[in-house]
Amino acid sequence: VFIAQSRASGSHRDLEDEELTRIFVMIPKTYTEEDLREKFKMYGDIEYCSIIKNKTTGESKGLGYVRYLKPSQAALAIEECDRSYKAILAEPKNKSSESFEHDYYCNSMRPELRGNTLPFCMQPEFCSFDKAETRVQEPVSKRLSVISRLPFIQEQLFALFDLIPGLEYCDVQRDPHTNSGYAVIQYSTAASAIYAKYKLHGFEYPTGNRLTVVFLEDGNDSSE
Repeated sequence: VFIAQSRASGSHRDLEDEELTRIFVMIPKTYTEEDLREKFKMYGDIEYCSIIKNKTTGESKGLGYVRYLKPSQAALAIEECDRSYKAILAEPKNKSSESFEHDYYCNSMRPELRGNTLPFCMQPEFCSFDKAETRVQEPVSKRLSVISRLPFIQEQLFALFDLIPGLEYCDVQRDPHTNSGYAVIQYSTAASAIYAKYKLHGFEYPTGNRLTVVFLEDGNDSSE
């Protein structure tokens, strides 16, 4: 079962290609594409791996892409791979790759500002990028907050989010003053929550009413 998308958005497969099946990782500069594939093949079927290299020297920048055949495999890799890889979903290909690399470095290395380590985004190689482009990476959890300008019906919202495996509970609440809809959704794994957010954020339910879906603190260590 797939959730239908607007025709203007392109095919379901196109959306998965751009948003859900490619992950971006930090790797040792000695890694080859085969090394990268070997480390990440345990999470699913890999379509391709690529390593980002310096255009002048041909040396690895210590960054790479892994593209899986299924979104669930990419989500599993993000959740379960070693934290040193700092894996995240890759930006769609239509975004400047250099801008994305800069954002990634700054977001990934931000905790090290508290120590003596100079983060990559402060090194001369990255100083040409506009610091205003940096954006805070949203923390991931198993719990989601769903907001709507229209009230929810418990059974219908549960059925919608139950399309993604692992739904544990759906708690619908209503503001008596605004009559808007608010619900808390929780899944058994962060992988399911990641998939639900990317598929249902902005989804029209009912038609003309867009859902806002964001991660909600679930009490676990946010770094995990």
